[in-house]
Amino acid sequence: MLENYREDLNVVVVGASGGIGNALVRALLETPRVGHVYTFSRSPISEDLKQCSQITEIGIDITNEQSVAAAAQRLDGKLVDIVIVATGLLHAQNLAPEKSIKSLTAESFQAVFMSNTLGPMLVAKHFLPLLRRNQKSVFSALSARVSSISDNRLGGWYSYRASKTALNMMLKSLAIECQRTHPQAIVVGLHPGTVDTSLSKPFQKQVKPDQLFLPHNAAESLLQVIDGLTLEDSGNLFAWDAKQISP
Repeated sequence: MLENYREDLNVVVVGASGGIGNALVRALLETPRVGHVYTFSRSPISEDLKQCSQITEIGIDITNEQSVAAAAQRLDGKLVDIVIVATGLLHAQNLAPEKSIKSLTAESFQAVFMSNTLGPMLVAKHFLPLLRRNQKSVFSALSARVSSISDNRLGGWYSYRASKTALNMMLKSLAIECQRTHPQAIVVGLHPGTVDTSLSKPFQKQVKPDQLFLPHNAAESLLQVIDGLTLEDSGNLFAWDAKQISP
């Protein structure tokens, strides 16, 4: 994987302690072209990963700009080739995706937007200066198929859908800006499918077995998508199978 990139890649994974983030880190370590993986998360990564010489672990809270800025400074100006923001908030204590507009609250809406929209873009703000300019590079963030307005046939999930749709728009704007500042950079949203993680756990009963992916399968698919990206793809949203998702 990642054969379309230079050798000795520096890769940033934000949300590395999560289900998909952890799987991405492990898949990257098995990729010969990857030289070093910088892991960022609020929670510690697993002990076996901590012992790996190819990993530098750094704490971050993407909902706090000071934390994001400080985390970026920890790279000491090292250039990075790929940034993957593998974070997301769908449910938590006293927070669940809305089945009806009656369930919508300002507090839950703000929390979901802070994590799913503003957080990844704060990462973009502070990590973009570190993205390599003269060779192919990628800034990516996990989005979701349910962000597609044209594909919304079930309704509900107001905050989550809207937060990911807003993320897609901000990634599009970032892609346009990068044409001027980082002409070799590709900016995309990535839909990993429904993955067997804590985020999807409460909703897996409605998912067909063949449509529920293990984290390591999802990670490998996403890296294959990243490998195949071209400049013409920048600003768009792609699913795990490399198919573009309509806005």
